[in-house]
Amino acid sequence: MNAIRTGCETNPASGRQAGRGAPFVFFGTVALLFTAATAVTILSCASMETMGAVPMAGGWLLSGIWLPLCGQSWFETAASFLGMWFVMMVAMMLPSLSPVLWHYRKASLEIGAKQPDGLAALAGAGYFAVWTGFGLVVFLLGAALAQIAVQFPSLSRLGPVAGALLALIAGLSQFTHWKALLLADYGRLPNVLSARIGLLEAVRTGTALGLRCCLSCIGPMAALTVSGLMDLRLMAGATIALTAERLLPAATRIADAIGVAMAAAGLLLLVQALG
Repeated sequence: MNAIRTGCETNPASGRQAGRGAPFVFFGTVALLFTAATAVTILSCASMETMGAVPMAGGWLLSGIWLPLCGQSWFETAASFLGMWFVMMVAMMLPSLSPVLWHYRKASLEIGAKQPDGLAALAGAGYFAVWTGFGLVVFLLGAALAQIAVQFPSLSRLGPVAGALLALIAGLSQFTHWKALLLADYGRLPNVLSARIGLLEAVRTGTALGLRCCLSCIGPMAALTVSGLMDLRLMAGATIALTAERLLPAATRIADAIGVAMAAAGLLLLVQALG
């Protein structure tokens, strides 16, 4: 008796072809997201240049991202900053995050997940949600310090020295045991949490990974914020540095090399501020 095809069967050959095509679809999607985020970030930086900056006592400029524009509320200022921050983080973090999400997708598929791409997307959403929360903290601190600098010129004169010291401390933090542990943990968490399939587990995977990433990035992001958060050259350098220290083997000691460069830059800024 001949079997009747219902159209619901899966052809093994086509399944293998789909499996071979999965990396192209996944990383192609990542590339499109990265390109779009980079383009929007470049446009945001260009628009920030037209806003100008506020000259401060001590000979430095306060970026307009920390202050409301004419007729703009603080809520609107914060929303604008967070939108800019989110897109910027997508552009900066996707190069180092995408291999981890791909590994998480594969692990989820191996234990029977029916929608591994959806789980990977949820993990990514959780990851960037944490980064958005981190951005809110950055904005609140930056806006508070900006208000202090505007209202108290005597304290504003300390801005260059304080910024240089922060950059120097950020560079030295690269040599700490805490930093080494955070980098060692990066990429291990998805393996552990992918032992359970579920939407909540995917979000937990992303948020836990995002939290570790934010903690390990405190030093470089502090240095970037002090030196110029919307400077495209510094942003590109930070992206390369953060990607390298996550993806390259620990034996390369790339984190130490980045720390040397950051500390040297902070020391140079300190000498200029005191001179």
